[in-house]
Amino acid sequence: MTHITRAEVCVVAVAECFRGDGELLANPIGTIPMIGGRLARATFEPYLAMTDGEAMLVANDRAVVLPAERVIEYWNPYRSMFDWVWSGRRHVMMGASQVDRFGNQNLAAIGDYGRPTVQLLGYRGAPGNTINDPTSYWVPNHSPKVFVEKVDTVTGIGWDRAAALGPAGRFVDLRRVVSNLGVFDFETPDRSMRLRSVHPGVTVDDVVAATGFELTVPADVPESRLPTREELELIREVIDPEGAREREVPDPD
Repeated sequence: MTHITRAEVCVVAVAECFRGDGELLANPIGTIPMIGGRLARATFEPYLAMTDGEAMLVANDRAVVLPAERVIEYWNPYRSMFDWVWSGRRHVMMGASQVDRFGNQNLAAIGDYGRPTVQLLGYRGAPGNTINDPTSYWVPNHSPKVFVEKVDTVTGIGWDRAAALGPAGRFVDLRRVVSNLGVFDFETPDRSMRLRSVHPGVTVDDVVAATGFELTVPADVPESRLPTREELELIREVIDPEGAREREVPDPD
């Protein structure tokens, strides 16, 4: 039987975040998100539009292509990109240096904002993303330092803050968090984070121990699904033949 790596399970979990999106702009940021987004479009979501990470929409299935090899569908400068963002026709998958139980995200600073212990990337468009567009998160290293009770700075708003905004928060659509341990959603009465599945080789106890807040854990937590043979061929031979996914999420010892 072919060995399927943890990184390949993560790729499929990311792809599943885009299932049902139809004709949206998929904007997956990062290595495994980019591979997962390409996989979704190459299989069950053929009408997704996909960025090259800069200013073009491309038809290539390969996650990283040289400029000369890009099949360009559309020039997408900032003035066009903002039309996508403000109209809600985009599903963005961002990273998170911290994320809390209601999905508030921090990309800006660790510690007191006036004098942070660590200065991070900054807000990076996260407020506009989360207030307008379907949003998911990718966390390659699940730990209590990332999954925290309360984020130090809010760059992307979660479900609790969306509710507090009233009508202004009506377009917030925070969907899933995928980590190297499992998949999480917010399909609970109070919109707090729920464990949706654990990756093969990971236990519920492993996830709980690596999370700095109380998760909603169903009585029966399934394993994240494995890639099909077709998906595995696409991942390994077409989308990511260099194996960048394995460098981001190495297989556990």
